[in-house]
Amino acid sequence: MSLVARQAVGASRRDVMWFEKGTFVRKRILVFPGGMPRSLAYAEQAGAEGRQVVGASSLGHDPARDNYACWTQLPFVTAPDFEEALRAAINEFDIGGIYTPNAVIWNYLNSRIGESFPGVSLVNGSPVENEVLPYQKALEFGQLLCKEPLALASQADPLPRAPALETAALFRHAETIPGMCDHEKIRALCEIIRFSPEGDIVEIGSWWGKSAFVFLRLLQSYGTGKLLCVDPWSNDCLIQDDEKGLVDRVPVNAGEALTVFQLNLLPYANGDINYLRLPSVDAAEHYRSKREIATPVFGKTNYRGEIAILHIDGNHSYEAVGADMEAWSDLVMPGGWLIIDDYIWPYGDGPQVVGDDFLEKRAQSIGTAFVMGSALFIQLR
Repeated sequence: MSLVARQAVGASRRDVMWFEKGTFVRKRILVFPGGMPRSLAYAEQAGAEGRQVVGASSLGHDPARDNYACWTQLPFVTAPDFEEALRAAINEFDIGGIYTPNAVIWNYLNSRIGESFPGVSLVNGSPVENEVLPYQKALEFGQLLCKEPLALASQADPLPRAPALETAALFRHAETIPGMCDHEKIRALCEIIRFSPEGDIVEIGSWWGKSAFVFLRLLQSYGTGKLLCVDPWSNDCLIQDDEKGLVDRVPVNAGEALTVFQLNLLPYANGDINYLRLPSVDAAEHYRSKREIATPVFGKTNYRGEIAILHIDGNHSYEAVGADMEAWSDLVMPGGWLIIDDYIWPYGDGPQVVGDDFLEKRAQSIGTAFVMGSALFIQLR
């Protein structure tokens, strides 16, 4: 039977398909070496998407074998019979593509694939380039902030900007944390911190900790103060009453989210962050009456009781956002910032209505305001 190797129109490089008798058929993908962390992640994702993979290793005993339904042994790439053994495996398991995160093996196969293994393709790009690319993007972000600073209409004198490499490091690590904090918002946060007074940063709604990480590294760079994260991490407090009910139908595990938050922030804590696992209004009462907050994970943190930056990103219903504003906004210092996240939110207008109401009623006390990304930034006079 003769198969003509080609890639289906619209298919990704990892979804190897062949054209046979007028129909595209899916071939198996060889994952080699099968025990590398990226190999295991790829195999798991492929299985979840219904693609068939075959694991392979050159080790005499590879514990990763238990993670694959199909498995084969291959010589080391340096062995004289490697190509012969690989061709035999390709034929035996009907292989159409090879995934390898090993830079040496990828480079070797990339130079030999067309000549020695016709009809088979590498389904991933260069591992070296793939590994370095996120760092290149981070450096570009850091350099952008230095070359094209935001023109903020602030009355405050800005602190000197952090070096591009320091900002790039912040961006790179933030990108490893799941969350909805977009790049434009991170860019704005990196700027407003320079125009902020010294005081506490309070975040209402932290979830996995992406924006909390950004705040933590910024306050450590600029000496602003301490970070307090407020989140009940409770499924009972997550009902948003969004217009179509799409948000409320997303399955979540709030307790798991708290653990992820702790894992993301603990390595960088250094006594500069803590949290209250309380609803926002209850947490505000606690904050007003106590300056020291202690948790088993982050230890004890002392706060000033005056807020330099208030970030509201909790429950997005109109009532909840309004309650957050009522409970916390009067604690924001002169020259301090209020940030209402998801001011532009496709699932409802709670944050926007509250934000607009604040802009209208407190116009005389506002120094500047702007929207960047999907968040509203307000600096008090």
